[in-house]
Amino acid sequence: MAGVRAGAPFVLPTLAIGMSFGVLAEPVIGSAAAIAMSFLVFAGAAQFASVSVLAAGGGLAAAVSAGVLINARFLPMGLALAPSLRGGPRRRALEGQAMTDASWALASAGDGRFDRELMIGATIPQAFGWWGGTIAGVLAGSALGDPESLGLDVIFPAFYLALLAEELRDRAALTSALIGAAIALCLVPVAPPGVPVLAAAAGALLGLRRRA
Repeated sequence: MAGVRAGAPFVLPTLAIGMSFGVLAEPVIGSAAAIAMSFLVFAGAAQFASVSVLAAGGGLAAAVSAGVLINARFLPMGLALAPSLRGGPRRRALEGQAMTDASWALASAGDGRFDRELMIGATIPQAFGWWGGTIAGVLAGSALGDPESLGLDVIFPAFYLALLAEELRDRAALTSALIGAAIALCLVPVAPPGVPVLAAAAGALLGLRRRA
């Protein structure tokens, strides 16, 4: 219950972002695919990245690659969390699916240990907010028509800026973000859709590795 209470404040923003994703994804990949993506992928940044690539005319491979690169941050997070999980490989893998950025941060004790029950509990309300928001957005998107007419096309950059806001206080993260931004700005005028996102994400990861 402590975890559910800790995750409750994130429900409304998660619901709002989920609705934005549903509205924007529905005309690109369809209602069923948008809803299924939120249930199966359950990763806002990766979903926005993949759909943005498809919306720009990029191919499926580029869209999937963009999502994978965005989610690469979960690898070191998962390695840090792993010693705090319980049971055998299957149970530990299942518990690891509850890891989100907010839940991981909430569960961290600050000394390398994590409260697994707090993390799992905190993810529950966020999950229902994300799924419910996506469904509501898909239904609303079908009725509203072109999301750009409502200014919802700015959700993509606004979403990424919100994710970066706290991280950019760290010098290594700021350097990494600047590398990615520079690569994207250079490639957008000349590269096919999707390629700038992939190159920027890869460049940003390389920047973080060199600063580590």
